[in-house]
Amino acid sequence: MRIAVYLPLLLSLLAPLGARPLSERCEPRLATWLLAASSLVLGAASTISLGLLAVTGLIRIPQLAVLGHWSAQTAQHDDPARLSVALVAGLLLGGAAITAARMLWRRARTLAAAALEAACMPARDGLVVVEDDAPDAYALPGLPGRIVVSTGMLHTLDKAEHDILLAHERAHLRAHHYAFVALAQLGAAANPLLRPLATAVNYTIERWADENAATATGDRTRVARTVGKAALATHRAPALARATGAALGILGRRGPLATAGPVPRRVAALLAPPLGRHSLLTAATAAVVTASALATAEAAHDLHRLLETIGAR
Repeated sequence: MRIAVYLPLLLSLLAPLGARPLSERCEPRLATWLLAASSLVLGAASTISLGLLAVTGLIRIPQLAVLGHWSAQTAQHDDPARLSVALVAGLLLGGAAITAARMLWRRARTLAAAALEAACMPARDGLVVVEDDAPDAYALPGLPGRIVVSTGMLHTLDKAEHDILLAHERAHLRAHHYAFVALAQLGAAANPLLRPLATAVNYTIERWADENAATATGDRTRVARTVGKAALATHRAPALARATGAALGILGRRGPLATAGPVPRRVAALLAPPLGRHSLLTAATAAVVTASALATAEAAHDLHRLLETIGAR
């Protein structure tokens, strides 16, 4: 436990360094899976590690040690963690639990509201057109989901670009991209060090949808032009209109309506050949996730043996 319990925390410091390379050099669908899994597993592992460290502090308190028939004096002698470390771990654990619980509650409420709104929207083939001069479009998860497009966006794009937009947004619904975002954000809520991974997932789901649109239409250049055109139109829309539209979808503003930051990267990726499965990055990510899970299991086993030891004396 001396080393294993700290390994997930160390990996949480190192993992975000690979978020940008993974999102830009690896095939988007695989990158999304790897990033979301990394955020979730590392978030859970680091939280468990904090819990294990906190327990080593609790068993030093005589009143609590009696409840488990443990020897507080022996625990102070055999426990490898300092009391100060255990106290800090306990505080961090409390913060992580509260943040993760709040995130889950907000996400559940947002998803329920989105599903209810989608069910109340009359649609044709899952498409809802709203009368609004501000260019806007987003995927609204539900049973079934809806694609909401403003008349302003339809006037901005031509017929071929409409098909690209719809292919992009349908990819969000079909692949349940909101779930990847939620899982990555849950890991980041438990461990703020993992926020770059959650941010990268926001980008890779857009790239995933872009590639689906490119495959459906067979014209990567046209998709790139549509992404840039729609983003530019959205950027020029009044700030209040953009904020109102963003509040409607669980994913925020998705599709080719991302903010200016990632748009040039998406356009450049579409103008280049499709990315493959980067074996080295995939292997490195899998190794980090596996090492974190194994270290957490080893630390939990070590704590179990410690409790058995101090309970036998």
